[in-house]
Amino acid sequence: MNKAIPLLNAADFLQGDEQGRAQFASDLRAAFEQYGFITLENHGLDESLIESAYGQAEQFFALPTSVKTATSIPGVGGNFGYTPFGQEHAKDETRADLKEFYHFAQRHYEQPTCPQQPDFVEKGHALYSALEELAGSLLQAVALSLELDGDYFESHVQGGNSILRVLHYPPAPDAPDDAPRAGSHEDINLITLLVGSSADGLEVLDRDGDWIPVRAHSKHLTVNVGDMLQNLTGGTLRSTTHRVVLPAGDGRKTSRFSLPFFLHPKGEMPLDPIMGDRGAYPCWSARAFLDHRLNEIGLK
Repeated sequence: MNKAIPLLNAADFLQGDEQGRAQFASDLRAAFEQYGFITLENHGLDESLIESAYGQAEQFFALPTSVKTATSIPGVGGNFGYTPFGQEHAKDETRADLKEFYHFAQRHYEQPTCPQQPDFVEKGHALYSALEELAGSLLQAVALSLELDGDYFESHVQGGNSILRVLHYPPAPDAPDDAPRAGSHEDINLITLLVGSSADGLEVLDRDGDWIPVRAHSKHLTVNVGDMLQNLTGGTLRSTTHRVVLPAGDGRKTSRFSLPFFLHPKGEMPLDPIMGDRGAYPCWSARAFLDHRLNEIGLK
């Protein structure tokens, strides 16, 4: 039997009645407990904005390295702007991932500019805002599924340290078969929203130890639990190991682009477990948690 990540209909929560919203929240919790991942349809994001962001990403990463590097500045949670190829690695992995990326953050932080491509920054911020709003709605569903107030997360995530990462995995025709485009890892944050990708390669490790390919339709989102939410819920919701693998054959000769949005709370949010196996998870702030993990993956 082919395994697949559950597909949920966001409209059931975003435009649904009370019964539809409750059912969506229940289905979301079940999927996050079992898989830690869902794919999401009818999410309401502007398709033309997504297409434009991908087009701008392709143009940006085609710029000379010196131009891209000039857009990198220190910031909260690693770097804002550009991070070069070969810098980040998965926790407990010595080999660097085969990727480069650009971070968009809240507008109130100083953001690097790219004079050669001003639309890249404009479209990135527009997509950031749309994803932040949608992520807030999904956290309402998470809160309701856990029998918390629907606005439990709101004050913690408004103006938080969320990041839109614009990812480029360059061609790697000569890389070893097991070379990681993105090594096996779990996300650090509360939840991640992945806006499609330009190619397959994302895989999720299930409870049976099987790697499940995630082949979301181009109009779907992939949403997953991060370590912060797993810690807060005492393991009730799973932050699942996932990776991005190299394709076989000629697929290695082409680039892969991806747009994950990492929803982070403000640094002062307590992540002390409020349910589940409280003794198995530490008590610390989001800031301390983030600093610890950024050190582990080579970004701080």
